[in-house]
Amino acid sequence: CYQYRESIKEIEGRFYDADEKCWVIPLTVHNASTLSLLGASLDESLKELAKTARVAFVSRCEHRKPRVKAKLFAHQQDAYVFALDTFEKGKAVALLADMGTGKSMMTIAITGTLEADKGVKKMLVVCPKSIVGVWEDEFRKFADYRYALTVLDGTMEKKRSSFNYMQGAALQIIVVNYESCWRLETEISKWNPDLIVCDESSKIKTPSASQSKALHRLGRQSKYNIILTGTPITGSPLDIFSQYKFLDDSIFGTSFYLFRNRYAILGGYQNRMIVGYRHLDELVEKVHSIAFRIKIEDAVDLPPFIDETRAITLEPKAQSLYRMLEQDCYAELANGEVTARNVLTQLLRLAQCTGGFIRDDIKGEAQQVSGAKLDALEDIIDTCLDEEKKVVVFARFVPEIEAIAAMLKKKKIGYAQIYGATTDRADQVKKFQEDPEIKVFIGQLQTTGMGLTLTAANVAVFYSLDFSYANYEQSRARIHRIGQKQKCLYIHLVGKGTVDEKILNALKHKGDIAKIMVDDWRSLLS
Repeated sequence: CYQYRESIKEIEGRFYDADEKCWVIPLTVHNASTLSLLGASLDESLKELAKTARVAFVSRCEHRKPRVKAKLFAHQQDAYVFALDTFEKGKAVALLADMGTGKSMMTIAITGTLEADKGVKKMLVVCPKSIVGVWEDEFRKFADYRYALTVLDGTMEKKRSSFNYMQGAALQIIVVNYESCWRLETEISKWNPDLIVCDESSKIKTPSASQSKALHRLGRQSKYNIILTGTPITGSPLDIFSQYKFLDDSIFGTSFYLFRNRYAILGGYQNRMIVGYRHLDELVEKVHSIAFRIKIEDAVDLPPFIDETRAITLEPKAQSLYRMLEQDCYAELANGEVTARNVLTQLLRLAQCTGGFIRDDIKGEAQQVSGAKLDALEDIIDTCLDEEKKVVVFARFVPEIEAIAAMLKKKKIGYAQIYGATTDRADQVKKFQEDPEIKVFIGQLQTTGMGLTLTAANVAVFYSLDFSYANYEQSRARIHRIGQKQKCLYIHLVGKGTVDEKILNALKHKGDIAKIMVDDWRSLLS
């Protein structure tokens, strides 16, 4: 883009090709990193030549063995050592790790050592609302040390009262979403966390936002700070300022205007528009002074595919409706009622409830009873698009597919879809595979499971599941097949404490769902 000419002129070895009317730049890892700050990305043929093959971080590990229940992958071990070494010199670490590389496990390992060696006794995790439950599950799964963890949910009064109970000898951990964090700033400040972790930190990229300002103040108060994100810069190199102001305001200072004047070129109306950027080499150097970068394609020790489960907590009203269907086989909707006359119908209704839509018995119209999974999916899609990845979404019920499509339309994200009523299936697949503007593919499990090639994506989200192991395995094979050159990530959205958990567990262990439904159906309902 023309506005980046001043930045390009600073790159050593560049020259202008008058015939092609473009700048030519040496292909190096450093130059690729600099250009990525401007939003430029390499095409597939160049990515192989300029892979970020992390400069081996070979500093000998002089820290204690990570206190986790699983062996760290090599890139996670490197991040662990880097973070602890960096904390010896300062208070801030940025783990710029792609989705699927295990950011939470790295953080749990780092926290365990900070607790043992640096006296960290209170930890605050701030994250998007849709993944607060993930942190609870990850600590339970991996932390090999004593801790007490609470997720702040419910009313604001309940959230405020939780701080009174978070005292004790074990590591005290509070997990809160960004929207609640700034409203609870006074309580958090009094609680005085030693370590603050901002997961998906691009949520605080706007310096003037209330949640950003609150975390700037809290970050100044804490001993150690960590940000976790695969995409610290989503629109402009200036996105980095607010996130680093939270981490350590000595790196870029406290004034956004001084930062902008240093790295941006202003022009246009009243000299207020950004027309270019400069000093990007300096910016890159400062960013990476406390940052460890992990791209999923460079994490060579990861398996060819990764499974991730995101526990979704349904809203109180949806939980109440679910329990009524589970116990009484009957529930009242806003406009009508729904009944379950046998076990199979009851399981169907419960699955519909976790997905967010139930048809009433009288008119047969789908009514929305929950938006929890839809919110979680929106966060995942935003992250994938920031990382320049396409996404495949599998859902079981038509109202879910229609709601996902409506959400994408509202966000002006191009998509293709196949479900029972779709007639131009080949065209839908071709659009997704070949059109760079089509970012998301929505498929119904029962109709998209076999025969389709969707290798333009390496991320698949299971919004909801049916009882067929064949459908599940065939759906997974849509992205993990011949032609796929990247590691694949499967994300399962599972209603916490619902039938979703039982179904996924059986599918993952190749269980015979049909047999469970006939012989052991009580296990699905209790």
